[in-house]
Amino acid sequence: MPKDIREVLKNESTDFLKLSNNHRDRFEDRLQQLHKPKKNNYQFLKVAVTIVLLVSLGYFFIPKTAIEQPINDVKTVNLGSISPEMKQIENYYLTAINYEMASIEPSPESKAILDKYLKKIAELTKQYKQLSNDLTEKEINEKTINALITNLQLRLQLLLELKDTIQEMKTPKTIKNENTTI
Repeated sequence: MPKDIREVLKNESTDFLKLSNNHRDRFEDRLQQLHKPKKNNYQFLKVAVTIVLLVSLGYFFIPKTAIEQPINDVKTVNLGSISPEMKQIENYYLTAINYEMASIEPSPESKAILDKYLKKIAELTKQYKQLSNDLTEKEINEKTINALITNLQLRLQLLLELKDTIQEMKTPKTIKNENTTI
């Protein structure tokens, strides 16, 4: 038997329905506690995202040539830029030097000699760069050009001597081995 709730409420006493005086205040306090917004400080995260975004945009939009190669308005002068004949001479010696460097076969026995010769060649290479800078900074003169060519010749000569010395170190051992087996 269903009863209408309106009738039940009309017939009942309303004494228990009276609210206390501070009921409204307590209700509002409870609501505020339930719906208190949590304070999440995302300021650090925002700054980090901004920095990452700016760096990545900068990386993609700045031309790579500007980053990798500094702008050099000073034009360097070397033997090849003086005349075609000088370029041929320079290319000849540099090719021969590179070939001899590649053909050297280091061994544990020849390490000390190899280090000594390579140190001399490194000094000559440093001098060659200094002479090239002098040629760029000062006027082109015959003395500097001759010094550059002589430097290339000395480097090639040292490499040839090094190759002969290493070959001599290997040769006596093989001759001794052949003599003892006979």
